[in-house]
Amino acid sequence: MFAHLPTPRIDDRYKADISTVPADSGAVTPLVVWEGTDDSQYFTPCGEYVVFTSHGGQLEGIGIQDLFVVPASGGEPRPLAHTYDRNAGIVGFDASGHLLITERRNTLPALYRVPLDGGEPQLLTPEKGIYNMFAVNREGNRVAFTFEDSATPREVWFANPETFEPVKVSGAFEDIRFPEFGDTELLVWESYDGMEIEGLLTYPVGYKPGDRVPLILMVHGGPAGVYSQTFTGQGNIYANQYFAEQGYALLRPNPRGSTGYGKEFRYANFQNWGYGDYEDLMSGVDRVIEMGVAHPDSHTEMGWSYGGYMTSWIVTQTDRFKAVSMGAGLSNLVSMVATTHIPGYLMAHMGGPYWGGNMESYQRHSAVYFMDNVITPTQIIHGAKDLRVPLGQAQEFYWALQEKVVDSEMILYPPNRSRAYGAQIHSGCIAADTPLV
Repeated sequence: MFAHLPTPRIDDRYKADISTVPADSGAVTPLVVWEGTDDSQYFTPCGEYVVFTSHGGQLEGIGIQDLFVVPASGGEPRPLAHTYDRNAGIVGFDASGHLLITERRNTLPALYRVPLDGGEPQLLTPEKGIYNMFAVNREGNRVAFTFEDSATPREVWFANPETFEPVKVSGAFEDIRFPEFGDTELLVWESYDGMEIEGLLTYPVGYKPGDRVPLILMVHGGPAGVYSQTFTGQGNIYANQYFAEQGYALLRPNPRGSTGYGKEFRYANFQNWGYGDYEDLMSGVDRVIEMGVAHPDSHTEMGWSYGGYMTSWIVTQTDRFKAVSMGAGLSNLVSMVATTHIPGYLMAHMGGPYWGGNMESYQRHSAVYFMDNVITPTQIIHGAKDLRVPLGQAQEFYWALQEKVVDSEMILYPPNRSRAYGAQIHSGCIAADTPLV
C-alpha cells in the first residue's frame, strides 16, 4: 500500500492518492482516489481496514489532515472524529486497537488516542512540555518519544500509552553544563478584532522585574508555522539565547494563519496577508510594552520565509522598529507566484492566480507596492539558489531600498553542498555574530 502523485512535481503534492499492490504481483489497485491529498496510510491491526489522512475529497490548499478509515478491499471512506487542529499525524495503534496520532495543540505537540468507531480523541500527554517524535511498538503497549521544554534539552523517553507514565532512557545532555538562560513564558493577548493570540516571551539573561529592555520581534515561516515551547538553547534559524544573553527580550508570536489552533485560525489569513496577521504581531509588541518589559522606543524585528515576508511588510506599514532583518522573504506576490516551485500554496491563500480580476489582491498584499513608506534600516538575507522563494524576491526589495536611499544590505548564502539539493533550497541560518543593526 502506498500513496502516489500524478507527476514528480512538488506542487502536485495536493493530488496524492492511495493504492495497493500485492507482494507477489505488480498489479496496482486504486483504493482512495479523491480530490486533494490522501496519504499517511496504515493497515489496522486486523488488516481489514486502512486509516489515512485526507483533505476529505476536496482540495484544501492551505492545509488540513483529517482522519478517515476505508475497507482494505475498497469502498467508501468513513471520516473519524475531527481532531483539535485537524492536522493529524498517524503514529500507529495501541494494544486495544485504538489509533494513536500526534498533533500540535497551541504551542505543544501532543499524543492522542482516537477510536475507530468515530468517538472523540483523547489527549494522552500532559499539557506541559514538548512530547514529540512518537513511535509505537508492534504490540502497542510501548510508545517511544522525545521530551523537552524551554529550559530542558530533548531526551528520549518511553511510556505505556494506557497509563502514560514516562520513563527516561537517554542522557545525552547529562554531563553538559549550560550557561544561564533567559526564562521563557507563554503570553496571551487580544488582537484588534478580539481574536486571541499566543506567543512566547524570552527574557534577557538575569532580567530583573521592572527593567525596560530592547525587544526583538521574531516572526515564523509558513504562514502555517508555529512557535512551540521547545528548548531555547538549541540551534535554529536564530539563536534565541544568544540574543537573550546580549540583553534582548524576544517575542515569538503565533499570529492568525499559524498551525496548532484549529482550521479556522489557520485559514484566518486567507486573502489577508499583511493585515490581520500584522495587527496580531503589533498588538503582541504593545502587550510586552504594557507589561513594563520592553522599552517603548527600542524594537528590532526579524523573520524567515513567511516571516521574511512580514519583515518586508512591516517596514512599509510602520517606522517603530530601529532595524529589521528579512530572511528569504517574499516582497512581490505577483512575481513570486510565477517563479516559485510551489505556486499552488500561494494561490490557495490569494484565492487563485493573479489574472481574471485577482491582480488587486496580489498587489494589495505585496510590500513592493508600498515602498514610499519605508525608512527603516533593513538587512536582507537570501539563498542564492532558493527555488521556494526565488532570489528575485530579495533583489526586487533591495533594489527599491537602494533607490530610496534607505540604509540596507543584502547577504547571499551559497548552496549547502553537504545536503541534498531538494532539502537545501529554502534553508539558511543566521550566525550568532550577525549584527541586527
